Amino acid sequence: MDIVSLTRDEVRSVVAGRGCAPRIPVLLHQWTYPDAFGARAAEVQALCNRFPQDAQVIPYQAPDIHVGRPDDPEYRWVNYDKPADAGDQHGIDEQSAIQDWSKLDGIIAHFPSPEYPGLFTCNPTPDGRYRIAHWWYGLFERHWSLRGMTNALTDFYTNPDEVHRLYRAYTDFFLRFTERAKEELQADAIYWTDDLGTQSDVFFSPELFDAFFRPYYAELIEKAHGLGMQTWMHTCGNITKILPGFVEMGLDVIHPIQKYAMDEVAVAREFGGKIAFWAGFDVQRIIPYGTPEDVRREVRHLMDTYARPDGRFLLTAGNGITPDTPVESLRALYEEAYRYGMTKSRVLRTVRKPE
Repeated sequence: MDIVSLTRDEVRSVVAGRGCAPRIPVLLHQWTYPDAFGARAAEVQALCNRFPQDAQVIPYQAPDIHVGRPDDPEYRWVNYDKPADAGDQHGIDEQSAIQDWSKLDGIIAHFPSPEYPGLFTCNPTPDGRYRIAHWWYGLFERHWSLRGMTNALTDFYTNPDEVHRLYRAYTDFFLRFTERAKEELQADAIYWTDDLGTQSDVFFSPELFDAFFRPYYAELIEKAHGLGMQTWMHTCGNITKILPGFVEMGLDVIHPIQKYAMDEVAVAREFGGKIAFWAGFDVQRIIPYGTPEDVRREVRHLMDTYARPDGRFLLTAGNGITPDTPVESLRALYEEAYRYGMTKSRVLRTVRKPE
């Protein structure tokens, strides 16, 4: 197959619901890490090189938790060195950089500046593709990375004011990030991650989501839209209960609608046309343990489930593709995504939109 990347206007139109592109947009490279495959890394990289990614995903230079940058020692999330009892003997989600909320005044007074000159050290030359400015760790992910998971889950009840102050400072950082992404990258979108669900449910109630998350995410979405940018979000797990909130806020793209945690058919039926689905191919069961034909069948299922004449659908993996994945199955994912994506778009482009 001789495949070229979609243009930024084609992807913008798909996200906005203005119609299908010549094929379903594919961003599989975002979650394919060749180096993770060890001895098979070159084979996986060669596979990635065969197929284009339909966007440039541009990361920023994130602050470390404790260690500043050589050119700015204050460019770090907390204004002190790592405590000796930070919890290194525990898993990463239980390590606590902020063990005492009394330190919050100093943390906020010395919060990393979004004016940091090295914010976008990776700025690839524009090549006609859609451009996405990306950060890992949204509000909850940054919260637990600083407080530890157990503390973070109880903070909403025991220290709500401190949580709001932290979220306020963090949101302000990324409001300016968004402005700079538009000014310096000519970005078409911002994209962040924030895992809010478990395999069976959200971490917290919709009421808590509305109180602690919705106001700040609504600000980020409004800021991006005011600059003519679209908004993308990754959030793993079962987010069925809070997905309506993201739709109401005007989030443009949601990822991944996790297989086996959510019902993709029901979600597509209820929210199709209201938000774009960056559907994530299952990386827990199908691609590591299924056959190449199972993989191809699932690609077709996802496209048949989500794709619409007005667009609003893109394809990727649900998370990082694990190194136990057979290369033959990975090859099937890439090949079918582009092959059937062309066929599906061709059919949908013949469907007349309702007047």
